[in-house]
Amino acid sequence: MKELSLFAAFAPLAGAIVAGLGGARIGRTNAHTAAIFSVLLSFLCSCVILADVLGGNTFNGSVYTWATSGGTRFEIGFLIDRLSALMMVVVTFVSLMVHLYTIGYMAQDPGYQRFFSYISLFTFAMLMLVMANNFLQLFFGWEAVGLVSYLLIGFWYTRESAIAANMKAFLVNRVGDFGFLLGIGLILAHTGSLDYGTVFSNGVSLSEKSIELLPGTPWSLVTVACICLFIGAMGKSAQFPLHVWLPDSMEGPTPISALIHAATMVTAGIFMVARMSPLFELSETALSVVLVVGAITAFSMGLVALTQYDIKRVVAYSTLSQLGYMTAALGATAYSAAMFHLMTHAFFKAVLFLAAGSVIVALHHEQDMRRMGGLRKYMPITYWTLLLGAISSAGIPGFAGFFSKDAIIEAVHRSSTPGAGFAYALVLATVFVTATYTFRMVFMAFHGNERFDAAHPPHESPTVITLPLILLAIPSVCSGWLVGEVVYGDYFGNALPAPKGDYQGLWSFMAHGFVSAPFWLAVAGIATAWFLYLKRTDLPARVAAAFGPLYALVERKYGFDELNAWLFAGGARAAGKGFWKGGDQTVIDGLMVNGSARLVGWFSSVLRLFQTGFVYQYAFTMLIGVLILAFWFLKK
Repeated sequence: MKELSLFAAFAPLAGAIVAGLGGARIGRTNAHTAAIFSVLLSFLCSCVILADVLGGNTFNGSVYTWATSGGTRFEIGFLIDRLSALMMVVVTFVSLMVHLYTIGYMAQDPGYQRFFSYISLFTFAMLMLVMANNFLQLFFGWEAVGLVSYLLIGFWYTRESAIAANMKAFLVNRVGDFGFLLGIGLILAHTGSLDYGTVFSNGVSLSEKSIELLPGTPWSLVTVACICLFIGAMGKSAQFPLHVWLPDSMEGPTPISALIHAATMVTAGIFMVARMSPLFELSETALSVVLVVGAITAFSMGLVALTQYDIKRVVAYSTLSQLGYMTAALGATAYSAAMFHLMTHAFFKAVLFLAAGSVIVALHHEQDMRRMGGLRKYMPITYWTLLLGAISSAGIPGFAGFFSKDAIIEAVHRSSTPGAGFAYALVLATVFVTATYTFRMVFMAFHGNERFDAAHPPHESPTVITLPLILLAIPSVCSGWLVGEVVYGDYFGNALPAPKGDYQGLWSFMAHGFVSAPFWLAVAGIATAWFLYLKRTDLPARVAAAFGPLYALVERKYGFDELNAWLFAGGARAAGKGFWKGGDQTVIDGLMVNGSARLVGWFSSVLRLFQTGFVYQYAFTMLIGVLILAFWFLKK
């Protein structure tokens, strides 16, 4: 399994090198062939590994030692269990679909080969993250996906908005990564190891230690370490209030939007917290923070999606809301439900993003839903695949999103973690909001009057775009049928804590769904979207006007961009100006450099008064000096 794991991890890296460095010598066709073949090979290896792991075989070992410092070994190693094997299959499958889709979407782009190199490199970084058996390799993969996302979000580097977006993503993630690094440092300092197994075996001793962040105020060491690690997850998985970078990442091409939002970067934080579950289980405070932050993110970001008209931004805020669901599940200790929703979300969210990209291409890169409408008859494959993804996202029984979302809501409802009641109210309300904004997008883009340029009517996308949509739509429907084994069974084994809750079978789960509150809230959301955006299209503007400042606040994403621009960016500029004016000009230049020069000049000007060249003046000066010395000696 070790050799197969190496193939799975490093095949995308080889593809990235060939596509990126081959240049004109290999051409566009060979570049995408190398990248796609490498990811296909990685996917096949991941499938074989998953089958082997399900057969009872796991692997946890070092590949090589990178460095040794004292008694600490810094190693590159793999942990292949059911958790990492599932992530490997999901990541490589979605990545493969995105690679195929990119052939059609980026066909006319001059950076074609560079883009394939980047997305293959992105896949390699994510695989290194999920396969890690120690914090060193985890941190390498963590930073590598951040770096490549910076390159991909700013792929069209001639656009000022793209450069601003990738810089924003990079800086916000550095905030989270600072906390993440502090957490790793605390763990290393108190366990002397970066190996997962060693750290987890010392978890109880960590929980018995305390640390004083403020003098006289002891905190549990494991609580501080877990919260620091979660701050890293807040940045990478875009949790409130470190969510601001993710919507702006839409400045990148649509394929990378799907890859970042569906199965790779944003799910890294969810995976990390699940992997660190032996530590989080020891801190109720940390779990409470995770639960409440996740619930707030789910509801607040869903509301923002209701106010957006850019089709990609609607899906982006949907991702933020769904990540909030996963995070809330982690806080409710429903780790298996969180990972299951991660999997189902990867499929239906990839469908939504790639279908949105298909619409954008058909409408000559128009993204405003107010200039769409009536696309159903022009783009039937795109429509039906997006509709399947939308139904799954809304949580209608029988579709993948229903099983994972209902499992999370039920887990939050029965959770004893402090803040569970507040979180349950928010995640339940989010069901209505999710259905409303998802079908708002469907109705505005594909139904109603045609509002696009009639001189250039749209047409269905080529097979290279629609085939990945079809292949992703299938698991968007049926992957949820594995709920009994993955969420309530023993699928994850020792990788995650034992699941909680009773499972009476797939049909019973679905039957219960039809009489539960989430289903009727979803139906109400779909009906609301139909009424507002098909039946009475005049009402949305009146509703917005009625809510006035509250609607404006949500539409402006709660003012976080303005707050960050004023407080952090403005504060940094003010501090820089203070150091420039007060430090550099006043102290260094004014006092130390020019001041010392002026002091020497003044002292020289005084001495110059005594250097006249007249003998009588020198004699008089000497006489005065003798008198001063005489008085001084006589005084003694």
